[in-house]
Amino acid sequence: MDNKKLTYKEAGVDVEAGYESVKLMKQYVKKTFTDGVVSDIGNFGGLFSIDKDAYDEPILVSGTDGVGTKLKIAFMMDKHDTIGEDCVAMCVNDILCQGAKPLFFLDYIATGKLEPEKASSIVKGISNGCIKAGAALIGGETAEMPGFYNDGEYDVAGFAVGIVDKNNIIDGSSIEEEDVLIGLPSSGLHSNGFSLVRKVLFDIKKYKVNEHIEELGKTLGEELLTPTRIYVDPVYDIIRKFNVKGISHITGGGFNENIPRMLPNELTAKINTKVIEVPPIFQLIKKEGNIDIDEMYSTFNMGIGLVMAIGKDQAYNVVEYLNKKGQKSYVIGEIVKEEGAIVLCH
Repeated sequence: MDNKKLTYKEAGVDVEAGYESVKLMKQYVKKTFTDGVVSDIGNFGGLFSIDKDAYDEPILVSGTDGVGTKLKIAFMMDKHDTIGEDCVAMCVNDILCQGAKPLFFLDYIATGKLEPEKASSIVKGISNGCIKAGAALIGGETAEMPGFYNDGEYDVAGFAVGIVDKNNIIDGSSIEEEDVLIGLPSSGLHSNGFSLVRKVLFDIKKYKVNEHIEELGKTLGEELLTPTRIYVDPVYDIIRKFNVKGISHITGGGFNENIPRMLPNELTAKINTKVIEVPPIFQLIKKEGNIDIDEMYSTFNMGIGLVMAIGKDQAYNVVEYLNKKGQKSYVIGEIVKEEGAIVLCH
């Protein structure tokens, strides 16, 4: 009988690597701490104090998301310092749609074999995203799960909590006919549609991630790993100065799924796609995949990452205000009473 004493490490879990990962992460986590943080990394729970005097009736708004198969590009590039920013962006942009100011963020990283430097690089991206969103990274979990993930692969998910006064919740209920739709540009693909992107560009057309694409002005991998834009600063600024009736974050499902989410049932968003400045990456995907234009708009953000519904009396003041601050924006449509939740005019 074999009496050899097994260890957790021999089963595939290296607790020492876990300790080293936490040590490397701390430098990035600390950079995100705001005045509300009342706990340190390493506790069983993250503690955050709300400034009750700043709100009449504070409501917490939460959101969770991941990065999807964009992670496959990070694996192909062996570049892991931007993917965490995507994770933060997907969560904080969602809660921003209800008018919430992000307070704090938690992450979850799962992998087959924990590599401290790689885990630290992921958290560096999460930290950068939190700083851009004004959110504190107050906790997280790094799970080593041998046999569950392929070598070198991992998954990342995030959880954001924000706050809004009850009277200032944005729910789209006040949107009415003739309101104007203002679009804020995306930074590219953001974190959606990558299953189709990989099918077209890698499986069918056999592109390489390190291949320089003239129309992109960079390698394909660099373009695909461009982090999702975080809209907290410009949009929260607008929320405080103008009457924003609805906000839509253009994520999975593109225009067709996300814009109707902010609309009352009897109203339709009429989008003039001719005015949208579509980035070259979408043109490349459409051409190489021979993809119908309606399919593109129902899958990708097509260059517009966030849409706001504003009364027509204020809409052009909002555009002027944002553009003066160097935040490009433009009118992409209006609210009408027509059949269907959205009408795309190509």
